[in-house]
Amino acid sequence: MGQMPLLDAYQLSERYSRERGRVFLTGTQAIVRIALDQARRDRASGPNTAGFISGYRGSPLGGVDLELWKIGALLKDSRIEFLPAVNEDLAATAVLGSQQVETQN
Repeated sequence: MGQMPLLDAYQLSERYSRERGRVFLTGTQAIVRIALDQARRDRASGPNTAGFISGYRGSPLGGVDLELWKIGALLKDSRIEFLPAVNEDLAATAVLGSQQVETQN
């Protein structure tokens, strides 16, 4: 029988910063990680991009906002803006507005 591969050292605090190997995430943390990974991919490939995330407390994904608040400094370093909204309509309006900026002349 072959040997089982050894797992490398891992700390839960690396859930958003680790770029290789395994990370252990909840579903909510995985959603947040996707935004951070996209920002890293964009930086590595050259586009000058930024991210915008909005949501509201009553959302079915209500835990996402709490996770985003926890990592505020990391979001700032990744050029991702998180704007919590009071309700679904305001969150959707904020996201739509962020996509319209370049279309206004």
